[in-house]
Amino acid sequence: MAKVNILSLLLILLIFCLSMALFSADRLTGKMFATRSEVISTEGMVCASQPLAVQIGIAILKKGGNAIDAAIAVNAALGLMEPTSSGIGGDLFAIVYDSKTKRLYGLNSSGPSPMALSLKHFKEKGHKRVPYYGPLSWTVPGCVDGWFELHKKFGKLPMKDILAPAISYAKKGFPLSELIALYWQISVERFAKYENFQKLYAPGGKLLKKGDIFKNPELAKTLSLIAEKGRDVFYKGEIAGTIARYSERVGGFFRCEDFADYHAEWVEPLSANYKGYDVWELPPNGQGIAVLQMLNMLKKLDLKSMGHNSAQYLHTLVEMKKIVYEDRARFYADPKFAKLPIEKLLSPEYAEERLKLYDPDKALKELPYHDKALEKGDTIYLTVVDKDRNAVSLIQSNYAGFGSGMVPDGLGFCLQDRGALFNLEKEHLNVFEPGKRPFHTIIPAMVTKDGKPVFTFGVMGGSMQPQGHVQVLLNIIEFGMNIQEAGDAPRFRHGGSSQPDYGVMTDGGVVYLESGISPETIRELLGKGQQISKTAGGFGGYQGIWIDAVRGILIGGSESRKDGCATGY
Repeated sequence: MAKVNILSLLLILLIFCLSMALFSADRLTGKMFATRSEVISTEGMVCASQPLAVQIGIAILKKGGNAIDAAIAVNAALGLMEPTSSGIGGDLFAIVYDSKTKRLYGLNSSGPSPMALSLKHFKEKGHKRVPYYGPLSWTVPGCVDGWFELHKKFGKLPMKDILAPAISYAKKGFPLSELIALYWQISVERFAKYENFQKLYAPGGKLLKKGDIFKNPELAKTLSLIAEKGRDVFYKGEIAGTIARYSERVGGFFRCEDFADYHAEWVEPLSANYKGYDVWELPPNGQGIAVLQMLNMLKKLDLKSMGHNSAQYLHTLVEMKKIVYEDRARFYADPKFAKLPIEKLLSPEYAEERLKLYDPDKALKELPYHDKALEKGDTIYLTVVDKDRNAVSLIQSNYAGFGSGMVPDGLGFCLQDRGALFNLEKEHLNVFEPGKRPFHTIIPAMVTKDGKPVFTFGVMGGSMQPQGHVQVLLNIIEFGMNIQEAGDAPRFRHGGSSQPDYGVMTDGGVVYLESGISPETIRELLGKGQQISKTAGGFGGYQGIWIDAVRGILIGGSESRKDGCATGY
């Protein structure tokens, strides 16, 4: 009898545990795929991919700084804490809403190629494309000049105060977070032959892991020089000199003049209206207008009736992406070196014309396509809104994970490899030329309604970025998702041709699907001729803040694909 009772109790316990497990998998509110609730605050909010950096931004706001001050402070911290994606050896783009003038400002702080390097050099060395790693991929880092341009126009606190938290963490150290630690380890193995990289990022030959403390006194010294002497120490002073000497030692083409002649550029953001919302992106040399081109076509279709992430919906978005990315491959380049047909690309007439290529039942197989090199990219995105409702949408990158892998002597950071995005075909608009900015993947975004900002957001990750922007926006506008859900929802990413001819999509490319897309949907997509692949990564990293002016609140989201968070006060 006792044995029967024990078995009964064990059975009851098993049923209870299973019930609790099933219950714990559900949410009491919102979509089941959401990883957490939205963050809601009134005074200010910061969203970024590293929680310690987010706290620095909040501290700057509480100290009396504005959104611009906080954004610079967070970016400086991320360059230390997430060097796998960012740092002062890279470039920066930003969209700012200024509450005083009540208008948007765009900043392109991407740097050009060295004047001493030529297309002929690549041809003589037998390169069919710019190498990802090493000195041939270098372009002048625009990040620091971007900080000072933003600060000069909008900043409030002294730059010494803004950079102080990052300097302190660089001296005292910080623990590596989970995803950053993984990318860190991969990069240490990748750059085994680069001595300066190994000394800095694998101190004492140790492969750092999650929770290990990392200190960077070299970067602390560099940031202290910048805080004390301003941007000129980086572009005209001792930092530029150190980089030029290092370049000469390792066979690079940087000269002091490349840095001395550099200045970031203020540009006018461009927009497309989607169902009452004005979506703003920056013009080329970035890829932001790809978002606007896709929206101009998609707004002519009834997406809501298709159902979120249905086969018809995903097929439609993939086909729009294919069509627009043909234009991206042909026309997106540095406008200082070629006349780009931007007005035509964004016109309603052109959207109608290109929409004729779309077949709701059949996947496009052959279109001129972008270089597969554009698939890569490691980036940080951050956004800040303050109590006065100044808003900053800022994106910054070294490009392909620690950039070129090359660390100038004693400076504590890697130089970017953004030049890898140049084309080496002479007739291409994005062909390599001395002093030219390459095609760029990193894009910040902002959304306004009736002239007022309502949403500041971005999605990191190479060619995924325009695809991610569109998916997040449609999740909110078409399907009523909240700001957290919009980022957490399962995504697709369409990639380049699987054939070796990198310039042409000869087989329709590959649609990569995140977990959460049903087997039935996959079967229907295959029936439409889409090539499908499941993968665990490459779907970007989202941060977003919704500005609810009526209720006087800020609503933030930060997805689970990264280590970050949204925090307000």
